Amino acid sequence: MEVHGSAHKHASKTYTTPAGRVLTDDDLDAIGDEVERADYDIEGLKTRRRGRPLLGSAPADVVAVRLDPELKSAVDARAEAEQLSTSEIIRRALRRYLDVA
Repeated sequence: MEVHGSAHKHASKTYTTPAGRVLTDDDLDAIGDEVERADYDIEGLKTRRRGRPLLGSAPADVVAVRLDPELKSAVDARAEAEQLSTSEIIRRALRRYLDVA
């Protein structure tokens, strides 16, 4: 968190989070008060995963594949038509071809 001082004696400092949100000392006090009053599931918070969700039973591997322009265009067109990512279209095609759920 980035800290910015103030030239005024009575003004509070501001803090910028990594996401760009600016917080004041009053904001931090309010957050602290909320945490003290709330009944958080600490174990649930500790085990919560960050990052992308799993695609299967374990973290997914990234596999680079070369596609000719016609195949790439077909994948892109299907992805747009179905409002899915190109990765999801490719995963679905592989599952069908390999008969894997």
